[in-house]
Amino acid sequence: MSETKLFGTNGIRGLVNVELTPEMAVKVGCAIGTFFGRKNLLLGYDARTSGPMLAKAVISGLTATECNVFFAGMAPTPALQYAVKNHKMDGGVIITASHNPPEYNGIKVIWSDGIETSHEQEAEIENVYFNNKTVFAGWDKLGMAQELLGINDEYVQAIKNHVDPQEIAEKHFHVVVDAANSVGGLTAPPLLRELGCKVTTLNANIDGTFPGRLPEPRPENLTDLSSTVKAIGADLGVAFDGDADRSVFVDENGVIYSGDKTFAVIIKPFLIKNPGSKIVTPVSSSTLIKDTVEAYKGELILTKVGSVTVSQKMKELNAKLGGEENGGVFYGPHQAVRDGAMTTALILNIMAETGEKLSKLVAEQPQYFIEKGKIDCPDEKKEILLQKILEQVKGENISTIDGVKIWFSDNSAILIRPSGTEPVFRLYAEAKNEEKALKLVEDYSSQLKKILETI
Repeated sequence: MSETKLFGTNGIRGLVNVELTPEMAVKVGCAIGTFFGRKNLLLGYDARTSGPMLAKAVISGLTATECNVFFAGMAPTPALQYAVKNHKMDGGVIITASHNPPEYNGIKVIWSDGIETSHEQEAEIENVYFNNKTVFAGWDKLGMAQELLGINDEYVQAIKNHVDPQEIAEKHFHVVVDAANSVGGLTAPPLLRELGCKVTTLNANIDGTFPGRLPEPRPENLTDLSSTVKAIGADLGVAFDGDADRSVFVDENGVIYSGDKTFAVIIKPFLIKNPGSKIVTPVSSSTLIKDTVEAYKGELILTKVGSVTVSQKMKELNAKLGGEENGGVFYGPHQAVRDGAMTTALILNIMAETGEKLSKLVAEQPQYFIEKGKIDCPDEKKEILLQKILEQVKGENISTIDGVKIWFSDNSAILIRPSGTEPVFRLYAEAKNEEKALKLVEDYSSQLKKILETI
């Protein structure tokens, strides 16, 4: 944590008992409580071993500042977000480090509508934290802490309202769920069973050391899921990250898809039913999203990278659908936040409506090959490097929403952006063939390195 920055792209994150200690968590709780000011807040956590310890510390800080805390226990992030809205809370705090390895944990702050607080609101909390502006309650005005039970079940029922349970049930889908030994296992299997699916689970026992696989649902972590789907002849496989707000899908042949491909599967029927709708996505998304939105007469809204930015933009524009290439889908009619179980229900609903397998739904799309790269760049040189690369690409078809994205006439594209969390520049290239995508990454990586030598 820097001297003035507490929040990263997605909440506060750190190594447990190294960067994120109980002492710090109490102080963060005090800052959050002061920011809200004598309000009712919901609190819960994911499966990490440090969750209960950090939750108690944050609760101490919140009650010290006259906030009442409703403790919901272990739940997926989207279930906690739904509960904040459903129970008319003033806000919430979620103890999670999402897709980070088990030695990390984090703290997310939620506004009354269930959406994460904006970066401006985070700055207000940081101001209290770093400038010791905590407003403590008198000894006789301390907040109360009490349990709020049953939120996972409420969340499952809410998702069912946005799909056709009968139509899904008639198909008798067999779904394999890889819950990453975390909270996705508390809600996705019951939801799917209630939708009439046969469910086979992997890594469904809660274990905060994540023994089955790391909580980031990257293809290299999903080989068990892929082979299980194929071996048992299932219709679909789904893997969640550590707090179950993202979902990555595997088709009946064991093929693992990037989030862009399944997001495009959702966009098509959504725009057919809601023509002209705004679709919000970060500038890092594939051109496939742009193609799909244009083909079905929607309006594409590009944002900076980060789920908070997508949610806030959806809120601002009252947009009903958003998505990211990492498997995050934001379905506004339910809630404008990433939601892994909601996404799974939507995919099954589309498979039921169309009678098509996921492989066919993806095969109908324009095909792009995506390659990623990164180069080391000290934080203090990031801005200069970005300006220099911008000078070199003047006159091209570009976007500067987040770093620089260049679109070429052959439908290939590359995004070059400084990382918000590491001393690196990231490159995302895509093209109609693998060789072109690789060449874009190689060419621009060497271009960046050459410029860096001159800075």
